[in-house]
Formats: sequence, structure tokens, C-alpha cells
Amino acid sequence: MTRVLVVEDDPQLVRALKINLQARKFDVEEASDGSTALRLAAARKPDVIVLDLGLPDMDGIEVIKGVRSSSKVPILVLSARHTSEDKIRALDAGADDYVTKPFSMDELLARLRAATRRQAEPAQRADDVTVITTDEFSIDLLAKKVRRGDRAVRLTPTEWHLLEILVTHPGHLVTQRQLLLEVWGPTYSENTNYLRVYMAQLRRKLEADPSHPRYLITEPGMGYRFEP
Repeated sequence: MTRVLVVEDDPQLVRALKINLQARKFDVEEASDGSTALRLAAARKPDVIVLDLGLPDMDGIEVIKGVRSSSKVPILVLSARHTSEDKIRALDAGADDYVTKPFSMDELLARLRAATRRQAEPAQRADDVTVITTDEFSIDLLAKKVRRGDRAVRLTPTEWHLLEILVTHPGHLVTQRQLLLEVWGPTYSENTNYLRVYMAQLRRKLEADPSHPRYLITEPGMGYRFEP
């Protein structure tokens, strides 16, 4: 049974989430503040965390950073903060996805399924090419590690999934729809804004000049391409 840690200080929302998640066979634990969330994340090892950013004792961004110091568990932010800056801060801190309030329960459940599905994927690939090297960075597909020079680059599971798809199709256009289907599932096949946010994240982490990318190329209106 998939264990979900819900970190939210609104009792009514927690109750609604708990009822809906338990009805779909999720095992739900709850925390109403950041310190409790960090304690439960360490002690209970949830399979996925649903996290509100507006907590009474600390900002949710600090919770993300605290969890990421020792765990790669998927973190799905559930927040009333709508701006791109808030989303980018959360993603930079290590969140894997971001859902704005108000939201539909079907959407949240689909995001949870996608997050747990990515987490459960095998750690190894059978591809002949396992290490991809450019002048700026190197990617070890077997170890799921990225380096820039002598520095390790930490990617979220979603960022890794996108990068992995692109680099295993070098020089080829991967359509927006294909990326959305493979990473987020059929419900999100039209949500191209997701791709823009995550590709911007990857470029900031990997490209020497993110505003003029050399490797992660946009084909306007069509998709993206990795140019080795």
C-alpha cells in the first residue's frame, strides 16, 4: 500500500484528502506543521509527500530542503501560491510537482500516481550507451547521476525523467505531447506550461548560458531536442 504523508494545516482539507486517498487504498499520515512533517518523513519513510507551503511554524520550502537532505521521496506541493516565482522556488528546492489551489481531486490523484510510478521505475537501463559526455556536463544513465566539472548536479525525479528521454534520443525532436505523456500521463498531454517550467530548470542547472542553450534546444510549437 502506498504511504502518503499529507502536510497541511487546514483540518477540513486534510479530512477531504484523507477520505479520498484512503478510499483509493492509500495509507495516509498527516502533519499540521513543518517540524512534525520532517520528523514523520524521517521516521515513517513515506512513498510520496503532499505538502502545503503555508505552514504555521516554517515555510514549506524549508521542509522541502530538509527532506531533500536525506531522501529522494517525491514531493508534490499543494499551494495557494500561484506565481511562477513561487513554483520555481519550490522546484529549485527539490519539489517534483506543483498543484495550485483550488484543485480537482482527480488531478491530484493523477499527479500522485505519476510521482509514485516514476519512483518505482527500475534504477538501471539496458541501453548500450550508459554515459553521455558534453563539454559542459556528463550524464551517467545507470547511476542516474549528472556532473558539471567536478560538481554533482542534483535533479528532481521529474527533471531526470525529462532529461533521460531527451538524451536517449540525441539529435531527434521529441514532441511536447510525447514528453507530457511519458512524464505526466495522458491527462496532461496539453499542459505545455509544465514543460516550459521544467526545461527552464534543467537549463539553469546544465547550460553555461540558459537563455541561449547549446544542448537543450526548443523547437517552437513542436517540442525539444538534445543536441550533443
